[in-house]
Amino acid sequence: MKPPLLIKICGVTTPADAVMAARSGADAVGVNLWPGSKRFAGAAARDVVAAIPRGVLKVGVFVNAAPDDIRRAVTDLGLDRVQLHGDEHAADFFGQAGFDRAAIIRAVRVRDAASFVDQDDWSGALRLYDAFVDGFGGGGQAAPWELIARLGVRPFLLAGGLTPENVAAAIAATTPDGVDVASGVEAAPGRKDPARVAALVAAARAAAASLGYSPAQ
Repeated sequence: MKPPLLIKICGVTTPADAVMAARSGADAVGVNLWPGSKRFAGAAARDVVAAIPRGVLKVGVFVNAAPDDIRRAVTDLGLDRVQLHGDEHAADFFGQAGFDRAAIIRAVRVRDAASFVDQDDWSGALRLYDAFVDGFGGGGQAAPWELIARLGVRPFLLAGGLTPENVAAAIAATTPDGVDVASGVEAAPGRKDPARVAALVAAARAAAASLGYSPAQ
């Protein structure tokens, strides 16, 4: 039996949405710390992370930030995981920087087979396979599921255009270890729709159960 499916709600910008996502059954909440994002948490980041209940993973999303700045954010905010969504190089994090590989989520924007060429460099990190779009995620475009299922390194999280309406099909097509959703459960960028969050979690859990995943803890 596969481990439980991890459900991550990303791009949360308010403490109320962080609490709502957790109460709806999310296993992880992502807070965007890249100023260029429509979902940048900004000065609210500390309050958002502090509102995430115990037992729910606190994930900081970064794009091309300096390792030292990321390390300070991990300490200051109490982050459990670091999601790298830019053009970062593994050597900058797994060399003298001393990051725990298991605490890194490495986003890969998948366009074609060439998107997978640096897999070995990030060995030990959890991959997050996303759609290839202008910018760095959150565009609502579906990732190429068949290509990810065939070439992706496991374990991995699936992202890219996931919604309550298509998440079951995405899980069946790729059997990921988790799903990561931002725009698909929003009323507006950075503002989550409670009904869509609940529907996404319910659909993902039902799909996982039908495919033999272990029940959520």
